[in-house]
Amino acid sequence: MHYYSIEIVFLASGVLLALTVFAGTISSRFGLPSILGFLFLGMLAGSDGPGGIAFDDYSLAQGVSVACLIFILFSGGLDTKWRKVRGQAPAAMALATVGVMISAGIMTVTSMVILDFTPLQGFLLGSVIASTDAAAVFAVLRSLNIPLRPKVQNVIELESGSNDPMAVFLVGAALMLIANPGDSPRMLLPEFGVQMVVGALSGLIIGFVLPALLKRIPLQVRGLALVVSVAAALTSYGLAGVLGGNGFLAAYIAGIVAATREYPAKPTVTIFQEGIAWLAQVAMFLTLGLLVFPSQLPEVILSGFGLTLVLMLIARPVSVFIALAPFRALGWREKLFISWAGLRGAVPIVLATFPIVAGVPSAQTIFNVVFFVVLVSSAVQGPTLKWLARKTAVLELDDQTKPS
Repeated sequence: MHYYSIEIVFLASGVLLALTVFAGTISSRFGLPSILGFLFLGMLAGSDGPGGIAFDDYSLAQGVSVACLIFILFSGGLDTKWRKVRGQAPAAMALATVGVMISAGIMTVTSMVILDFTPLQGFLLGSVIASTDAAAVFAVLRSLNIPLRPKVQNVIELESGSNDPMAVFLVGAALMLIANPGDSPRMLLPEFGVQMVVGALSGLIIGFVLPALLKRIPLQVRGLALVVSVAAALTSYGLAGVLGGNGFLAAYIAGIVAATREYPAKPTVTIFQEGIAWLAQVAMFLTLGLLVFPSQLPEVILSGFGLTLVLMLIARPVSVFIALAPFRALGWREKLFISWAGLRGAVPIVLATFPIVAGVPSAQTIFNVVFFVVLVSSAVQGPTLKWLARKTAVLELDDQTKPS
């Protein structure tokens, strides 16, 4: 990695952040998710692009992305109205667990066939791209302003905000088995249970503590309430991690719980965190785009298209219909739309850096394939969501006119 003076770093960061707003706006005008504009700008600014910024520090990119995801999930939780969404929580959790495992299994076999991967390599790739992405889902649904039926939107958003623990668990299991082939994945099951429980409890604690602090501590300067909200987001993730829980789940639940409480400056904190979340999305996708070498992508075009088609047309729909089979309140039209709305984004790309940092064979191929899959699936699914919402009659306006 090349090193630049601090002045150059700040200048480049400021210019790139300003340009990402322009790139996101242009993407939206063409009906594409704004995250694609962020990613493409990062690619153009990188080593292979005209920007020529040499950046290949996967560990740093991983750290930046984790920090950004904390605020994206915390803000997503603050925007979630628990009283309205709690009825869909069981369905969302089924998708976030059983659905992710089914998708990972199908993509494992697909990777073995298309890429000639070993079972463990296929399991690793399948696990990386099995989960949907909160940043992509929140950004696309809100930017497109699609008036979905509440039960449909709630399932999609709750799933995207809570399926990271299962994806992280599966990727960790794959890396463990590759490093120690003799181990059994069942060894990790108790650890996964602990991560879920401790993560949820940590989020509950911080979610109650944030409003309590803002109620009882007389803050003479209103801006200090925003500082406390930042501290809450970071503490929720850190507390869960220290205690052996999943920090992403903790950050999301902390936001949900805090949103159910009343406290001074609540509207200001919510708007502030929404701004932080957008900044985090820009920084994260831009950083991940810098990691990519476009000259390497042609090598994975055919395999990437094949994997994307299987993911969009087979793995995701099969996992949704199986995981949601017990939930009769959701008809086949809702399930079909939920299948198509399973957007991939930053999380799979971030998870794809784990094999590189761990030194796994074929790690660079996995990263390039995952990046290509995210680009193609976002470019196809994002612009067609509103059209499919009309065709499947899941728009709120259609609720009384068409059956589910």
